[in-house]
Amino acid sequence: MLADKKHLSRAIAGALVALSITALVLSLVRVEDVPLPPTVKYGMVFDAGSSHTSLFVYQWDADKENSTGVVSQTLACDVQGQGISSYASDPPRAGDSLRECLEQGLEAVPAAEQRNVPAYLGATAGMRLLREQNSSAADQVLAEVTKTMREYPVAFKGAQILTGEEEAAYGWITTNYLLDSFTKYSPRAHAWLRPEAANLLGALDLGGASTQISFVPAGPGLKRNGSSRLTLYGFSYSIYTHSYLCYGQNEVLRRLAKQLIEESPSSSRVAHPCYPEGYHETISLASFRASPCTERPALPDAEVTLEGRGDARGCLAALRKLFNFSACGQSRDCTFDGVYQPPVRGQFIAFSAFYYNFKFLNLTEGQPLAAARDTIQRFCSRSWGDLSASYPQENPARLPKYCASANYILTLLLDAYKFNESSWKSISFQMKAGSADVGWTLGYMLNLTNLLPAEAPAWAKGQAPALWAAAVAFIVLTLALGLAALLLSWL
Repeated sequence: MLADKKHLSRAIAGALVALSITALVLSLVRVEDVPLPPTVKYGMVFDAGSSHTSLFVYQWDADKENSTGVVSQTLACDVQGQGISSYASDPPRAGDSLRECLEQGLEAVPAAEQRNVPAYLGATAGMRLLREQNSSAADQVLAEVTKTMREYPVAFKGAQILTGEEEAAYGWITTNYLLDSFTKYSPRAHAWLRPEAANLLGALDLGGASTQISFVPAGPGLKRNGSSRLTLYGFSYSIYTHSYLCYGQNEVLRRLAKQLIEESPSSSRVAHPCYPEGYHETISLASFRASPCTERPALPDAEVTLEGRGDARGCLAALRKLFNFSACGQSRDCTFDGVYQPPVRGQFIAFSAFYYNFKFLNLTEGQPLAAARDTIQRFCSRSWGDLSASYPQENPARLPKYCASANYILTLLLDAYKFNESSWKSISFQMKAGSADVGWTLGYMLNLTNLLPAEAPAWAKGQAPALWAAAVAFIVLTLALGLAALLLSWL
């Protein structure tokens, strides 16, 4: 009987040893042969501009390159109506205006991932102006936007008003990211390579209420008041950025009209050199109070009719008066209004209203400056009847303003930013790079991925099953060896 017990115990011990060996073998198996698909993260950014709002949905792999996600655009949705700043007198409408695009955005994200999607709203110059004019109204608009966003299954991170310099810097990031200036994958090297710093592009953005310029200047002497320091893909960059509030396209046209009226204070009919011959527009002087860019000095409550003259030269002269070029004196490091700017350098991408105006005039194919000037002058000389017949599909409220907008672009780029006949060739007018829109939102999202932790360190990518299997095998091995030792000691 005792012998049988010893045989049974030895059999059990042998089985446990065999089990231990099996567990040990399992712990050494390369279960990375059973890979998981890469984890994809999503992000949403609302661009709440002065004239309209757009939603962009982005995605990137959780495994990031040098702490910066490789981001691509999944969806773009234009919100119906005007910018959120236009709802200052009825803030709930600002939040409601976002719903249709929010629903479209959620359709672009797997249901299981929606509650983890970071969602942001960035407001630009329109809200900067509203905050300057009525901070309480601006706060109420942002509160209503926040209330609406929190009704949806996303990880809402907040609605904020970007500074002009932030807007400029994020636009610079987007431009260089989309055109592979930061990093580019080399199939031959099987690695991400960094192009030469000289290939970094400058960014020119023209919105409705502000305009921005950003670029890497030559030399190390960048003044602190015009610099932004960014870290992307493991490298740091010092760039010049500046934003000019009230120098966006819509605000410039408003300021131009006010200036022309003030030059003829007793007249109810005022000549407008930038409008086409035969076109007239009646405006209320009280409308100038709607923007801090034109609200002072006070104007009487009256109506004035602006009558087009189709005078390209007079248009340029009138637009130049909106700038204070004398404030710079003889300084080369100055644009206008006494603002510091180092000399422009390198290639530039001009987007937003820069692109849309020149696209309408067929000037986005790299035409030389002389050709651009000639095209704009000939367009400005055409009558309203001619333009209306030639462009029946164009918005009749926008068509008469292309002359003023195009001449403003020439004034801004040549007289203010100091591009010349030679450096004009370095400006490319475009709105897309691949399938993504050029603007500040992608740069914003790209920069924010630095704050979102990767799912796992690089060495563990795709190996979660391996780690779990190894852990289970180790536990089984430990228990088996322990039981075997207990039985042998009992024997």
